[in-house]
Order: sequence, then structure tokens, then C-alpha cells
Amino acid sequence: MTDTITIGESDVLLVVDIQNDFCPGGKLAVPRGDEVVPIINRVATRFRHVVLTQDWHPPGHRSFASSHRGKRPFETITVDYGAQILWPDHCVQGTPGAQFHDGLQIPHAELVLRKGFRPAIDSYSAFYENDRKTPTGLAGYLRERGLTRVFAAGLALDFCVRYSAEDARREGFAVVVIEDACRGIDVDGSVAATRESFAPLGVTAVAADAIG
Repeated sequence: MTDTITIGESDVLLVVDIQNDFCPGGKLAVPRGDEVVPIINRVATRFRHVVLTQDWHPPGHRSFASSHRGKRPFETITVDYGAQILWPDHCVQGTPGAQFHDGLQIPHAELVLRKGFRPAIDSYSAFYENDRKTPTGLAGYLRERGLTRVFAAGLALDFCVRYSAEDARREGFAVVVIEDACRGIDVDGSVAATRESFAPLGVTAVAADAIG
């Protein structure tokens, strides 16, 4: 039986990209992505501190397959910062698809962090753009507020949750991924690779029921 994790003043819940385009019927739907909404709502009541992230792309973003002649979604190209998977147009600024899922109810969230708004660079992590050098400012925000342990949940496990968890750990935060409050896209085995990546970095994976 897993020990109960007690949530305290230095803990923060990072809720990643619970947006319409990542849920069933959306432009880049994560299979069963909407299933995480009630779980996250329930878990969020245990936390005093919650941060929401919001994918927020301008039209014609470089990561969109439609921005590259002859390319299709889920093909990979090489750009100046490395490999870039091309996605369907999604979470375009101001569109219904970019809005939070209607069922997400976390009124006490203290920060909404928008990412992916730079036209020429994608952004999976809540901490860094995909060049791995340009910070979002989240690490500094958490430090200044005295928050030291990050609990991550949301969409998609194998991209934005994974990169956020790994970067939080590298920035010196303790990190816990609430695995049943996540769902994955699974591109070329990316879900399995994500799970394998956590333990060597010191990222803990737990179930929502373990959070007291």
C-alpha cells in the first residue's frame, strides 16, 4: 500500500494544458484526455497553490505541419534547435480550442502561464522553450514564493507533462507526477520512454489517491 503524501505550504500543483484542443473532439486530441478533468479537480482541492499552463500559439506557428509545404502532422523535421515534431494547428490564440476545458474547476489557481507564443519555437515544458535555453520564468516564480515541490498533472504525459517534470527536477525542485491524472499521445513509443525517464531523474510517479 502506498503511503499517503501530505500536502503542505511549499507544495504546488502544476496543471498542464487542460485545453479543448487536447481533449476529445479537439484539433490535437489526447486519447481519453477529458478523463483527467475530474481527477485534477479533486486533487486540486488538496493544494493551496496551483499553477495552470496554457498552450498559446499564434497562427502559422512553426510547429504546425500547415506551415511547411508538403509536410503532414506527426512528421519530424530538423530546425535550428533540433528535432521538431509537426503538429496539427492547435491551441491558436483566442480560439475555442485554446480555452480551458469547461469542466476544469480550480478557482483558486494563482497563476496561468502561457507558453508556445513565440512564432518560431515550440514549447512543451512549463519551464523552458524547446531550445532548452529560453526560460518561461516559472522557476523564478516558484522560488520567490518558497515553493519547493512540484506535483504535475495534465496533458500530454509524454510531452508537456514529461518536459515540465524533467525541467522542474533539473531546476532543483522535488517532483511528483500524478500519473492517473495524465494521459499520453504516444508517438513512436513516447509514453513508455517517458515512464522510463522519470526514475533516473528522481521524479516520483504516484496515483491521485496517494495524495492526502
